[in-house]
Amino acid sequence: MRAARIAPVVVVAATVLAVAADRPEGRAFKTRSTAVAQNGMVAAAHPLAVQIGVDVLKRGGSAVDAAIAVNAALALMEPVSCGLGGDLFALVWDPGAGKLFGLNGSGRAPAALTPDRVPPATDGTVPLHTPYAWTVPGAVDAWFELHRRFGRLPMREVLSPAIAYARGGVPVPEVIAGAWARGSRLFADKPGFAEVFLPGGKTPATGELFANPALAATLDKLAEGGRDAFYAGEIASAIVAYSNQHGGFFSLADFAAHSSEWVEPIRTTYRGHDVWELPPNGQGLAALEMLNILERFDLRSMGRDSADFWHVMVEAKKLAFADRARYFADPAFVSTPVERLLDRVYAERQAARIDMRRAALEVEPGHPGLRDGDTTFLVTADSRGMMVALIQSNYTGFGSGYVIPSLGFGIQNRGALFALQAGHPNVLAPGKRPFHTIIPAFLGRNGRPLMAFGVMGGDMQPQGHAQIVCNLVDFGMDLQEAGDAPRFYHTGSSEPTGTAMTDGGVLHLESGVPMEVRRELLRRGHRLVETTGTAFGGYQAIWRDPATGVYFGATESRKDGIALGY
Repeated sequence: MRAARIAPVVVVAATVLAVAADRPEGRAFKTRSTAVAQNGMVAAAHPLAVQIGVDVLKRGGSAVDAAIAVNAALALMEPVSCGLGGDLFALVWDPGAGKLFGLNGSGRAPAALTPDRVPPATDGTVPLHTPYAWTVPGAVDAWFELHRRFGRLPMREVLSPAIAYARGGVPVPEVIAGAWARGSRLFADKPGFAEVFLPGGKTPATGELFANPALAATLDKLAEGGRDAFYAGEIASAIVAYSNQHGGFFSLADFAAHSSEWVEPIRTTYRGHDVWELPPNGQGLAALEMLNILERFDLRSMGRDSADFWHVMVEAKKLAFADRARYFADPAFVSTPVERLLDRVYAERQAARIDMRRAALEVEPGHPGLRDGDTTFLVTADSRGMMVALIQSNYTGFGSGYVIPSLGFGIQNRGALFALQAGHPNVLAPGKRPFHTIIPAFLGRNGRPLMAFGVMGGDMQPQGHAQIVCNLVDFGMDLQEAGDAPRFYHTGSSEPTGTAMTDGGVLHLESGVPMEVRRELLRRGHRLVETTGTAFGGYQAIWRDPATGVYFGATESRKDGIALGY
């Protein structure tokens, strides 16, 4: 009887060892080798876009030139996640200046849009796929702002590969084709969607060519006329005319008033490693809060195959997201107490709130001494040591689903993340930037950034950032394995739109988490629900060895992309 109970454990252990043995370097979770190169590196969600970035680097372009070229290509190749109608955030490490620069390229609500003009959805939020969720697209201005400061090649040369592919067509890879098919079921009837994204009346299948001549013409106008062609020229006029036709609130003045903002990155340390994020209106602060809480626990001793590890990760997320819902908003309208939320004493108090025996069903925001995703992520690096983490998004897949056929792109629905309740920090207001989910990040040592990384995918992103850092620092994983290892994704926390967590939310775990861990988490009160791999985000990373200058690149095994250097 005793032997029968022990035998299955022996079999499982043997299986795990066998799996680890046939992985690169014998690492249990690793799906492919880490890319290595000396002169430059690019990692992104489409192989052909990555090749474009490497070609730009070979022609003497900077890491910023490469990042813009890749992003422009992805606007064609991965329209399910990004495009000229969306927003952009970036972190740039400039070794010459010895400084990490942050750019907030998010757009603002139209001046004519106020909360009283929005008919709320059934849950009291801004309707998701409607003109009420439109905000001024910020990505193009961010391209030109990045290029003005760090570009080395003419913008015509940077954009020309994307223009050529948009005219001639590009084959659609598997994961993007699947997301395209899902999106088409939701958006097929939206004005202009079918004309651009359903060629021949259907979604492109894996391997089929997709061309977008209207997008090619738009990019050509940008290469010729610069950012003003978008914000003060015929592109802005076309967007406003479309808005007037379909019940939107845009005006030419909204576009003329738009500008990106250079911001100071925020930072914490995690077991001797520096982690940088961008400040609100983004959610990078939540990732730093999670890490500050997790540093109070010995995760390595717990082990990834323990219920304690997964439990404390999820509970730390709930605490950070409660603060996210309460305090994160456009700093031009609300003062977010960043320093106090990152204070170590505050993190200790937050960590003490975690009950290791049971999952929290409701979590109030902390009191730091106050009075009162789909997305694309890419990383690039050049021969001079410059590294870029760039993230760009329409918000939910194809954004609002409203597409301007003459321009070849759709309009984001980032404004759906505004709250409608008076007095809420993130309440909709004219000219205000909404709370944002997209966040780039850097990891380093001794104040020097060494790794550009990110995990695309809505509110998965802070959860993903924290898990990547823990995999690297606590468990000694290499760059590729840190992204391949199984992840959790918790949904249902209190949200910046005003909805609150009342039932503990829902925990999604990838298949590599042991069954006995799942049983124990259920016993502690977590609600487990199975979901697909696409829910767990998309990781890209580049690490530069400070001694040799050699680059290491990693890419998301759950996506279509690659990491490639030269």
